[in-house]
Amino acid sequence: MDTEALRTFVRAAELGRLQRAADELGVTQQAVSKRIAALERELGVRLFARTARGVEPTLDGQAFLPHARSIVAGVERAVAAVRPGSRALRVDVLGLRSAQAVVLHEYWRSRPGTDLDVVTLRTTDPRAAAVAVGAGDIDASFRTVTDPAALPPGVRMIHAFDSPLELLVGPRHPLAARSLTPRQLRGHRIWVPGIAPGSEWADFYDELVTEFDLRVDAAGPHFGDDVLLDTLADSADVATLVGARDRYTWPPTHDLRRIPITNPTLAYPLSLLLPTTTPHPGLHPLLTHLETLPALPEPTWHPSWASPHRTEGHRHAQ
Repeated sequence: MDTEALRTFVRAAELGRLQRAADELGVTQQAVSKRIAALERELGVRLFARTARGVEPTLDGQAFLPHARSIVAGVERAVAAVRPGSRALRVDVLGLRSAQAVVLHEYWRSRPGTDLDVVTLRTTDPRAAAVAVGAGDIDASFRTVTDPAALPPGVRMIHAFDSPLELLVGPRHPLAARSLTPRQLRGHRIWVPGIAPGSEWADFYDELVTEFDLRVDAAGPHFGDDVLLDTLADSADVATLVGARDRYTWPPTHDLRRIPITNPTLAYPLSLLLPTTTPHPGLHPLLTHLETLPALPEPTWHPSWASPHRTEGHRHAQ
């Protein structure tokens, strides 16, 4: 099987556009299309469906992707074993607008010339990300396995940093013009679509709702951030929770408000999954950078699986 065709398929699946994959691989879009077509003929299935925004993997493509990614990573490791130097540090984040990506960008800006590859695995299961770390497909992942006993062999988890939550509302919402405590959120609809069962944020919101008697509504499909922001702008009673470091952009006419939550600050704990042996040499300076991030103001609420005591234990375990 043509490994360059596999590499092309993986990058097109991760980037969602054939032209972006072509630009990254240094070939024409026509060459990308030919490689994928040849791979589809060899497999006897369609790997991509075209959308208004580009391409996305079909069900067969989704099933093939983790195996193709593993093969490509294996080829890269084989080449790196006999070639001077090594590949870029590859770190998985939940999304390119997430707090993890923002912190990685700050790290990269503080160290000009750092060879860093930021990727987003197509999974909401942190255990799948842990398996990818153990297999060497990625060097680290900003995911949390809330049950440490579920970590696969060869993978450890450390605390990375805490992300404080903010309430995001439209200008007509009754909570739009004040700072808030968690108790003041009671009785208000907090819409958080797309809470995937088994995900770390599902565990987080379960404990948050129980602790503060909140009304978190995960109903309805998640049509993306743009639809969520449009809904908030038009509503006088719908709010959502976002991380203080998360990047969101909206038209000025939306006039959305980000309201800090204090007494206590709601801390979303972010962990980093790492290999227990032979880590990428680029991981040490990243971990040092994470140590410099400021602590959240007290008092702070953490979910039970990431209490402040455990947080310090994980951090010193580095």
